Amino acid sequence: MDLLWDRGPMEVKDAHKALASRDITLNTIQSTLKRLFEKSLVDRVKRSHAYIYGARTERAQFQREVLGEVVDRLLTGESDVMLHAFVEITERAGEDQLARLERMIALRRAALQRGKG
Repeated sequence: MDLLWDRGPMEVKDAHKALASRDITLNTIQSTLKRLFEKSLVDRVKRSHAYIYGARTERAQFQREVLGEVVDRLLTGESDVMLHAFVEITERAGEDQLARLERMIALRRAALQRGKG
């Protein structure tokens, strides 16, 4: 997915060339892209003899969706443990990330307040 997000839509052969340093076979890349298509994670368009594969969503949207699914699964009752872990992970990323989280929370609260008014 990173390759498609970074470089845009491409054929299997182009993906294979781009990943040459990883020693992955063309067949493996082709089957992986096919599975991603079957899971609706990538789109594909037939051009001439080959498919062109491209990411279905932007990276940030994909990350939000995956994180949302994980959080939904973790929130089976008590959310304190999950919230505590999230704050600790954010803190480990650095003081600036913790401050950023605080600003995001403040902005969301302000937006909610405006919506009530």
